[in-house]
Amino acid sequence: MVKKTKLMTFTQEHDDRFSSKWVNLAEERLGAKVLFATDDFFAEKENLIKPGRGIFIEDKFTDHGKWMDGWESRRKRSEGHDYAIIKLGLRGIIKGVDIDTNHFTGNHPPHASIEACCLKDSNPDKNTVWTEILPKQDLGPGVQHLFDIENTEEWTHIRLHIYPDGGVARLRVYGEVKTDWSKVDKSMLIDLVSVENEGRPVLCSDMYFSHMDNINAPGRGANMGDGWETKRKREPGHDWIILALGKKGTVKKVLVDTAHFKGNYPASCSFEVASLELGQKEGLDKVKWTELRDKKELFPDQEHVIDDLNKVGAVTHIKLNIFPDGGISRLRVFGHIE
Repeated sequence: MVKKTKLMTFTQEHDDRFSSKWVNLAEERLGAKVLFATDDFFAEKENLIKPGRGIFIEDKFTDHGKWMDGWESRRKRSEGHDYAIIKLGLRGIIKGVDIDTNHFTGNHPPHASIEACCLKDSNPDKNTVWTEILPKQDLGPGVQHLFDIENTEEWTHIRLHIYPDGGVARLRVYGEVKTDWSKVDKSMLIDLVSVENEGRPVLCSDMYFSHMDNINAPGRGANMGDGWETKRKREPGHDWIILALGKKGTVKKVLVDTAHFKGNYPASCSFEVASLELGQKEGLDKVKWTELRDKKELFPDQEHVIDDLNKVGAVTHIKLNIFPDGGISRLRVFGHIE
């Protein structure tokens, strides 16, 4: 088991039992948006899906009062309660949620619940039918609240209710990405490991400086922390990362991006592949890998397109070896689905 010592997306100690298994469907960089809140007088609704757990600056104030890094409504002086609507970045099955009241102690909501809906190409309106996926739960001050979700339907939007008012630092919505593969032509060249196409890093040798989940995120890395980076290797060997393809496919070319990695990029890389059970995470240490590409020299802070690959047929997993260590911002694996 790889020990996770630091995670790029969190700024403090946190419980990562959900994030180690599933994708945060409400992550801002995946396209999630906070569409509406009944009230965000003290702190903007958009903070709900920002990276990190939120920070606290003791002497920072605004015209409305104390500055808080989260979503915070006014003290309610009438009947009812507050809520916020979030468009998920990716459609998926929700497995768990994290309602984090970090730094909200005398102003946290005592209770919360969550509803969800699934819409094709629109946002919720007054006619939208919502389904409760998390009944009303107790919340405490300044802590994460991780709740399992027992529901197998696919969702695109959620509605977070807080009772009656108060502040929530962050909301994470963890689950399995679901791609509509019926819309993907088999002749199309697509990124088979993209998180948007159900790809997922499943195992790596080390991720001391930044988490492996960054490697298949959308776009180019924002900075050196937005990638996969290992510590300096002081013993024989090299580092590696294994990704499960979202769907079995034939790899035609790969792109290795060392954006922002200048004094700490790997000297070279190679690729291996395997045809296993789709999404398999267990027993990967016993897999017999097939060489897709032998060592390729890498350079700092640039994209490397590699298309001189061995013909190996359709595969489900790819292993990127880096020599001897260092950082990779993004990996793209372009191919055709079966």
